Amino acid sequence: MVGLFLAQVLMSFNVAALPVSLGGMVEEFGVPPTVVSSTIVVYGLAVAALVMTGAKLGQRIGWVVVFRVVVATFAASALMMIFSPTVGWAIAGQAVAGASAAIIVPALVALIAENYHGAQQATAIGSLGSARAISGVSAFFIGGALGTLVGWRPVFGIVLALAVAVFVFSFRLRSDRGDPGIRIDLVAAVLIGAAIVLLTLGFNNLNAWGLLYATPEAPFSVLGVSPAPLFVVVGVVLGQTFFWWTRRRAAAGKVPLVDLSVLGASSERAAVYAMFIVVALEAALNFTVPLYIQIVQGRTPFDTALAMMPFNLTVFVTATLVVRFYGRFSPRVIGVFGFVLTTVGLAWLALVVTNNWETLPTILGLFVFGVGQGALVTLVFNVLVTSVPKTLAGDVGSIRGTTQNLASAVGTAVVGAMLVTILGISVGRTVVEHPELPPSLVAQVDLDSVNFVSNDDLREVLAATDASTAQVDAAVALNEQSRLDTLRIGLLVLAAISATAILPASRLPGYRPGEIPDPSPEDTE
Repeated sequence: MVGLFLAQVLMSFNVAALPVSLGGMVEEFGVPPTVVSSTIVVYGLAVAALVMTGAKLGQRIGWVVVFRVVVATFAASALMMIFSPTVGWAIAGQAVAGASAAIIVPALVALIAENYHGAQQATAIGSLGSARAISGVSAFFIGGALGTLVGWRPVFGIVLALAVAVFVFSFRLRSDRGDPGIRIDLVAAVLIGAAIVLLTLGFNNLNAWGLLYATPEAPFSVLGVSPAPLFVVVGVVLGQTFFWWTRRRAAAGKVPLVDLSVLGASSERAAVYAMFIVVALEAALNFTVPLYIQIVQGRTPFDTALAMMPFNLTVFVTATLVVRFYGRFSPRVIGVFGFVLTTVGLAWLALVVTNNWETLPTILGLFVFGVGQGALVTLVFNVLVTSVPKTLAGDVGSIRGTTQNLASAVGTAVVGAMLVTILGISVGRTVVEHPELPPSLVAQVDLDSVNFVSNDDLREVLAATDASTAQVDAAVALNEQSRLDTLRIGLLVLAAISATAILPASRLPGYRPGEIPDPSPEDTE
């Protein structure tokens, strides 16, 4: 179990360490931040695009063997990061890490299904959720400290050490041999890979390339329309084509890339929907808090880690302990209660939040949201794993990986686009109504590209105009209030999205206490 826990930590720590390392990589390689941020994009794209194919490779070769191989390649990616002479090597290193994670993600599910059953399986699944939370906290602190005192490369020395540890622990795992008769559906692999890549790129660039009309940063335009929404539309079409092709292949008696029977029941579809919503909400909050602390308030990643500590620790503890309630409450009860908590937590934050995240009411809101989040992220995963035979555990893992990566991209992009749009409307309306900001001054500022800026940055911009001291103070006050109003509206919208998941959560299984099924009871010896 330690090996599987550390494997999840390995992936999560690598992802969380990348943002912390951006500054050092920009300075050392002498390239723009947008180029260095490609390491994050490449990793996510590789995982999302290859995870279903990775699941089939595991079933064909054998989970323990393929797990050891990809952990070794993950270690190689860490070495590429540590010794990378150029940013191109770093980007290639993260591409290798993402391709490795695309197999590790379903392998974790399959190995848990083969090595643990019943209550032990539920506990093992809970540990994966808690590993994600604790990895984020540790990466911020350890990565921030190393980046400040030594440099960004030693951070990936920790990734290397984790990979070596996981490789050693993997020799304690057992697994059935692979099935060489399994054939990988290349058509489906291309369809789902292209769909995920286009959807991820589209959602991630809604702000940069334009929500509708193309911005100057867009790589191209189609009759003036931004490529971002076009990518999303084409991605949706390719995704629908993938499902059509998969059903057609299954009807012909051939092995599909992913067995859609794992989503055959309404309870299983409800679990996937719940997983998408809860991961998207987590990504949205993880985007919003650093936005305000680092961009608006101009503070450090350490301050961000401290502000998010109540949330991350609560998710970690809840994800680990919620399995103790499976014997007393059904997944349906826990799911509905979890989404009620996330909805209440977000609505409460919208009412009490100020420009200071360290107030007691704000910490209370983060705590309530964290309890709901931690309970849900473990619950919906456990529902999927326990509802299918262990032979389909890899398919569950691939669906989990695809859902989580796509939800993370959608949650971050949608909340970013929403907040910037609301801010632009708020600033535009308030400027018109403000008596101390005459049209002659407003004309000197570009209101077509309103974004979140700190008070210091705003004063610097206004210094280039003929604004008086009183007018600068009025503009700063307007900016502070508009940002806060935008934050509150954004949190209310997230609360509404969370509320829409309460009804689907009521379709989760209603097992009576103590009757959580084990699809493979004959393999418990």
